[in-house]
Amino acid sequence: MNTRNKQKMIIGCFVLVLALFTFSSAPFQQFASFPEKIRMFQGSLTELSLTMPVTATVETSDPDVVHVAAAVDQQVDLRHPLTIQPGHPGDAKVMLKVANIPVKTVDVEVLPDLKVIPGGQSIGVQLQTVGVLVVGHHLVESRGQKTSPGEQADVKVGDMITRINGTEIHGMSQVGKLINESGRNGKKVELTVLRGKQTLRTELVPALDEKENMYRMGLYIRDSAAGVGTLTFYEPQSTKYGALGHVISDVDTGKPITVGGGHVIQSSVTSIEKGESGAPGEKFAIFKNERVKLGSIEKNTPFGIFGTMRQLPDNTIGKKPIPVGLSEQVKPGPAEIYTVVDGQKVEKFKIEIVNVIPQKYPSTKGLILKVTDPVLLKKTGGIVQGMSGSPIIQDGKLVGAVTHVFVNDPTSGYGTYIEWMLQDAGIDIRNRAEQQSRAS
Repeated sequence: MNTRNKQKMIIGCFVLVLALFTFSSAPFQQFASFPEKIRMFQGSLTELSLTMPVTATVETSDPDVVHVAAAVDQQVDLRHPLTIQPGHPGDAKVMLKVANIPVKTVDVEVLPDLKVIPGGQSIGVQLQTVGVLVVGHHLVESRGQKTSPGEQADVKVGDMITRINGTEIHGMSQVGKLINESGRNGKKVELTVLRGKQTLRTELVPALDEKENMYRMGLYIRDSAAGVGTLTFYEPQSTKYGALGHVISDVDTGKPITVGGGHVIQSSVTSIEKGESGAPGEKFAIFKNERVKLGSIEKNTPFGIFGTMRQLPDNTIGKKPIPVGLSEQVKPGPAEIYTVVDGQKVEKFKIEIVNVIPQKYPSTKGLILKVTDPVLLKKTGGIVQGMSGSPIIQDGKLVGAVTHVFVNDPTSGYGTYIEWMLQDAGIDIRNRAEQQSRAS
């Protein structure tokens, strides 16, 4: 090997070692992890840290939206964290320059201030379906034959009958009258059926049940559902609420119920079936003061039930609204849940957020949780059915809600980010200021 090649090899090794040292150094790692975009609410602060021994020039594209604290004549010392202060809602850019060379640009989105009252109360759910839900087929004995007209007309379990002969169906009481009327007149029945997102039409000939002298479709139907769950949040300005953290599905079909209306009322926990590996536990509760409707049910989505609430349930931990935590602000570590395990008393229990799953799009399983509170573990074994919707509080912010338990480990389960629930409640965290100005 000649001298020139040796020099090239030495220089190459030196550059490689220098690059490895640079890429593995703390300043470079911090610089590489410096966010490209930051979302923040009005009234909050965000710190960015580079800890580099240089002075930089900082520029903001819109000082009314965002500015950097402790900047003197636009100069900042990068050995100390930068404090980003929000102004008016909107978008702005923060640019750092070293020796007049741009080294980093961060997009900052300032969101209108949003605070909600965390829940935790046990609530009763009285849900009305859109039309009537088909939950099964049965045979009608008519003129010596057994038949199910509904099954022959290809009406399936899980279908929602929304109209009969053009008449909009609001409950089961209408169905018998319309079917009998058509049967006695010897007419076919025209059904409008909602199947998933499809609207279908079909016809059937009612069969006469000779024992009861009634015409029937040969279908088992249901127009309501009831149960208990946990309130997650209440937003006092809009009076909107969110609860449960997961969709309500029909017990027989397993399919999500399409809401035609309903109410939430107060409920009281009477006992707990403790969870064990392979057998999730459950809260048992009764409805309280059924005549007092706390609020309406307007939506049933993968993230729970939503509507407006006229009054909060009793035993709220605190009626003072608290800030909301965005998904990127949630971190592994200690947190609390609010829930009821006895009567109507809401209590705080310690949990650990074990894992945070980044999500660009709504999904119910964004957080992995573990119950660490010895009192709750002794009482319930961990997460039990009926606890879904319990708000998750971290660093004084509402960040999510409990959704599912791990069947083989009741001490652990999933949670969802609160911003997905706010979105389904109709609380747009970005355009809230515009909504409020239009409303006023």
